[in-house]
Amino acid sequence: MDRTLLERTLADAGEPPYRAAQVWEWVARGAGTYEEMTNLPGTLRDRLEAAVPLSTLSLRAEAKSDDGTVKSLFHTADGRPIEAVLMRYRDGRRSVCVSSQSGCPLTCSFCATGRMKFGRNLSADEILDQALHFRRLEPIDHVVFMGMGEPTMNIDAVLAACERLPDLGVSHRRTAISTVGWVPGIDRIAECELPLSLALSLHAPNDGLRSQLMPVNDRYPLAAVLAACDRYRAKRRRKVFVEYVMLDGVNDLPEHARELATLLDPRVYKVNLIPYNPTGAYDGSSPQRIERFRAILAEHRLTATVRLTRGRDIDAACGQLAAASA
Repeated sequence: MDRTLLERTLADAGEPPYRAAQVWEWVARGAGTYEEMTNLPGTLRDRLEAAVPLSTLSLRAEAKSDDGTVKSLFHTADGRPIEAVLMRYRDGRRSVCVSSQSGCPLTCSFCATGRMKFGRNLSADEILDQALHFRRLEPIDHVVFMGMGEPTMNIDAVLAACERLPDLGVSHRRTAISTVGWVPGIDRIAECELPLSLALSLHAPNDGLRSQLMPVNDRYPLAAVLAACDRYRAKRRRKVFVEYVMLDGVNDLPEHARELATLLDPRVYKVNLIPYNPTGAYDGSSPQRIERFRAILAEHRLTATVRLTRGRDIDAACGQLAAASA
């Protein structure tokens, strides 16, 4: 919801300031229409219905997986494509993966979004509207900024959205921001007062390979990125989650695992090995190679888990639905 438009419309109608909070409370609880907002006068509900859409986004396509995952493609008011995903888990968790940009200015070679033209940063309202879309379906309890775009390059809007997520039922401690290693953004997360989780998209254990996969490494090499993560750890007293996508024959060899174990302090980092959801650029590692990689990390006392693959049958990797619908 465009909260600035809401406040202006209420002011033009001569309504008291508390009306905006009433409307937002209904929206955050999953209301799908103004008609549900029974503590608002009927005439006001009609006026808002005509003047203030409940979402800044329009749903353009949706795909549903056999495992319960739902992926939605939206367009912003100016026609920019963005994606969000609802992931349902057997233990009852309902996690929403949101985008922070339309497209991405960075060009990670394994990412479908990286091959799209960069559009623009999203506003805090546009970020929240992705989560609110799924909140209207059912309660949610986790949000991860791992969709389209680099969240820390739009950090003001991302943090503004994070401040509002508890209204939707998502605590700050259940909110994670993923970064490719944009050092100024990591420092902003460390300095903010919200107890947010930090996830680092690493994907290679040395600068040479990482620069091949992620050109941003030329600007912020591993030493600078890990130093920023150390500052986050010192300030927030929380571990950093490392995301490592497993690419067959590229970054999944035993020597890569040993190099990664040497690079990362097990007191600071926990590794999440990600089976690759193919986008055409690479093949994913086999389950056997992923397990061998995990075992080597464990031998070096570096905690590593293998991410449960979600939505493979609906092209749930970042950017795939937008590319298919283009």
